[in-house]
Amino acid sequence: MTNYQACSPIAFLVFNRPHTTQKVFAEIAKARPPKLLIVADGPRPTHPDDPDKCAQVRSIVSEIDWDCEVLTNFADSNLGLRKRVSSGLDWVFEQVEEAIVLEDDCLPDPTFFQFCDKLLDKYRHDERVMSISGTNFQRGLRRTDDSYYFSRYLHIWGWAAWRRSWQHYDVQMSLWPNLRDGGWLKDILNDPWAERYWAKIFQRTFADEISTWDYQWTFACWVQGGLNIIPNQNLISNIGFGPDATHTVGANEMADTAILPIDFPLRHPATMIRDSRADQITQKYHYDPLPFWKKVTNKLQSVVLSRLQAVLESGVRSKHGKKR
Repeated sequence: MTNYQACSPIAFLVFNRPHTTQKVFAEIAKARPPKLLIVADGPRPTHPDDPDKCAQVRSIVSEIDWDCEVLTNFADSNLGLRKRVSSGLDWVFEQVEEAIVLEDDCLPDPTFFQFCDKLLDKYRHDERVMSISGTNFQRGLRRTDDSYYFSRYLHIWGWAAWRRSWQHYDVQMSLWPNLRDGGWLKDILNDPWAERYWAKIFQRTFADEISTWDYQWTFACWVQGGLNIIPNQNLISNIGFGPDATHTVGANEMADTAILPIDFPLRHPATMIRDSRADQITQKYHYDPLPFWKKVTNKLQSVVLSRLQAVLESGVRSKHGKKR
């Protein structure tokens, strides 16, 4: 089967992980995009291995063996996740009108590129749509035979957008203080748990207590009342969970998720109505913290099971210790 050749520019965000970078870049190379924009952060002064690892990464992404215009935005020193990604994407959308965006730990199915190309073209001038995601967090559930659905949520493990939507991005979230106490989140979410969760997230992000860039992107999309496209099957596997990650350092059920190719031609939804049931699942399983009663229940179950295991082991030792 012939590999699909991407039409859209691809932005590749990298740092200091040669192993994952090599895997993701191999998929980009198969897609042979006409324009590649590479954004790299610099080594951290407190990590002596960073200079070598960053150099290895930059060497990997320089191995272009197809006809391609390459633009680079390499930081000499470490800017950190918040500043490097936000400034890098600002630079990307200054160069191009639209782009597919991949980070160095987001491994795409080959059909992800065609999926983005088709929808970047279809919704190019439709300002109701803010972004196209490659990730699906529905746990295998789907309600239609369409290729994708519309959501309030955006997922940034492989995504695409236009300059027209990115122009609303503000890493400082300057509008948050004016919206914070006005009931805005209640009107959007209509869910007390979700409202409390996002109010806390947005406040901490605004105060720079969370060093990230993506909550600001969610905020920008919600301020605009925009829709985001989510495929009805997962096209991206996050292979970056582990000790060398910036945030995703622990075990997570979303790590290394299975990916499946999407069929073409795409089956487009008949209406541009947000799938509220799908959004409830995303909020519940991907964002909501466990309520207090659930935490207590889980703790009690853990204590009971551990004590039961101790009793059983004690019984086995006593049995084997009897004289015959």
